[in-house]
Amino acid sequence: MAPDLVIFDCDGVLVDTEPTSNRILCALLCEHGDAIDIPTTIEVFKGRSMASCTTLITERLGRMPADFWEQYVARTNRAFEEHVAPIPHVVTALDAIPAATCVASSGRYAKMQITLGQIGLWDRFLGRIYCAADVARGKPAPDLFQYAARQMGIAADRAVVIEDSLPGVVAARAAGMIAFGYAPPGTPATAQTALADAGAALFSDMRELPGLLGF
Repeated sequence: MAPDLVIFDCDGVLVDTEPTSNRILCALLCEHGDAIDIPTTIEVFKGRSMASCTTLITERLGRMPADFWEQYVARTNRAFEEHVAPIPHVVTALDAIPAATCVASSGRYAKMQITLGQIGLWDRFLGRIYCAADVARGKPAPDLFQYAARQMGIAADRAVVIEDSLPGVVAARAAGMIAFGYAPPGTPATAQTALADAGAALFSDMRELPGLLGF
């Protein structure tokens, strides 16, 4: 049965921001003495809320640099203002989904206004965009997806989540929702296995999504 609500993550699902975000995060961590590389940055931090990332950074560095997030936000905003691209065929998929849709992301509202605005989707989702700042616990806790469903007036068991990260899939399943894991060509096999093991149904092309949802 097709769902009544489709909840989209933002980064890596609607907007292709992950390469830039992770490159900048990796560079900042290295500047503060962490011998981390980009693949490890993606594995450790992808899909997590800023609060969760802060805990992990503190554990890795032994401290949380005072201006870390200010530097990260400034650098990523500059990069996104210069260029950001939609996930291939995501607009085609959205046009073919008649159910209610919304965005629930670990990203900040200000960042989403830049990134979704750059690709013409901010206005499309306006009033239906939720982020980790709206809830007590970010992903992998279920709070954000549960909050999004309540705001949309739709029961959790009638909602599905489209994610590309392990914390997001874990959060969706904990919220009692079906999770679809977007794993485009080039996604490492280990990442695909992790998404599937967490309970996501994998797909690799956004044009497949409406059919997978039953539309």
